[in-house]
Amino acid sequence: MPTLYVLRHGQTEYNLQKRVQGRCDSPLTPLGVEQARAAGRWLAAQGVRFDRMCTSPLGRAVSTLEVVRQELQRAGEKNLPPTEPLAGLMERSYGPFEGGPTADVPADLWDPGETLVSYGGEGSAALCERVVAAMTDIMDAPDVNTALAVCHGSATLQFKLAWEPLARCPQDVRLGNCCVLVFDYDSGARTFACEQIVNQRLD
Repeated sequence: MPTLYVLRHGQTEYNLQKRVQGRCDSPLTPLGVEQARAAGRWLAAQGVRFDRMCTSPLGRAVSTLEVVRQELQRAGEKNLPPTEPLAGLMERSYGPFEGGPTADVPADLWDPGETLVSYGGEGSAALCERVVAAMTDIMDAPDVNTALAVCHGSATLQFKLAWEPLARCPQDVRLGNCCVLVFDYDSGARTFACEQIVNQRLD
């Protein structure tokens, strides 16, 4: 069955500062780079061979994928597919709260429902629809059996929540920086089933 690997980006400066990122950006921290290296090593150890490698176009996601690619190449992978930035994988917009303290967001940061819409941000229903469509399009491309999508915390959460009824592993798991979610894709039904959630350990 086709398999989709969803990877959250590595730790950023804004993560450390507890500032809202959304569509704005901040660079990976040294720990964030090491988290991405650990994710790359984990993927290499699984013997994964990707047909597509997609990412949110935001810098923190692109940088994470670059590090993962380096690790896969170090492990001997010679024919990696090109990096594909996809707007559908971007994080939600937090409107006027972006760049400010996370404590200023008037709802749960990762799952604010529709609270942000009145402020000009993106609601959870729209985010879920957008990310599910992007992931489905990734897997529906011709000759795709295994794909990687580098995404963001809130966007990844909404994708996971959309398919929890079909999940085959515990879902009450934190989505840490550079966690990997492994989904089987049923191309006939166009549904995803979560098989595994792996958080990176650096100890």
